[in-house]
Amino acid sequence: MFLGITSWGVFDIRLSYFVKTQYFLKGRPVKTVALTFDDGPSELTPQFLDLLQQYNAKAVFFCVGEQIQKYPEVVKRMQAEGHLVANHTFTHQPKNILHAKALTNEIRHTDEALAHLDIVTPYFRPPYGITSPPVARAIRATAKKAIGWDIRSLDTVIHNEDELFHRIVRKLTNGNIILMHDRLPHTLTVLERLLQYLKENNYTIINNLE
Repeated sequence: MFLGITSWGVFDIRLSYFVKTQYFLKGRPVKTVALTFDDGPSELTPQFLDLLQQYNAKAVFFCVGEQIQKYPEVVKRMQAEGHLVANHTFTHQPKNILHAKALTNEIRHTDEALAHLDIVTPYFRPPYGITSPPVARAIRATAKKAIGWDIRSLDTVIHNEDELFHRIVRKLTNGNIILMHDRLPHTLTVLERLLQYLKENNYTIINNLE
């Protein structure tokens, strides 16, 4: 049973079992959500930014260091348009999550890539939401604040746009942090529907994680 509980604690970021993790907006403000995007920037990210700009919505982008170096102008645009840019490791390779030293280097390397763009972030989201003891040690070593989610869109698994949209909206409560990915075409389509839904239902979208 202990092994089962421990394994659950590693893979369910909401439990804060090994790592203290913020997975909803503080105070659970009524009809207020945060839109967060992982794994970017990508060639599709400018289209995500266009949509967010159209709806005057500010998001949080958890960026991968390699992608930051590949698309620096996109990251600059994120910051210029009021989005929050945060750390999501340098390579997003599963093997580098297994060892605290390797993950610490990944986080620091990404911080360096952001620093070249005059961006500093206290926020980190572990790949796959894994919060194992090595991840905990790396977060302590880099003095990061771990950010999770309480609505996981599963857009990397669910490609049907209707199913994806309804999965998100039926989970909406108050103060949700929603996880999506800004590298997937179907997510781009769903984002427009989601933004329209949130607007029509008087939701406020914020990217203040404090």
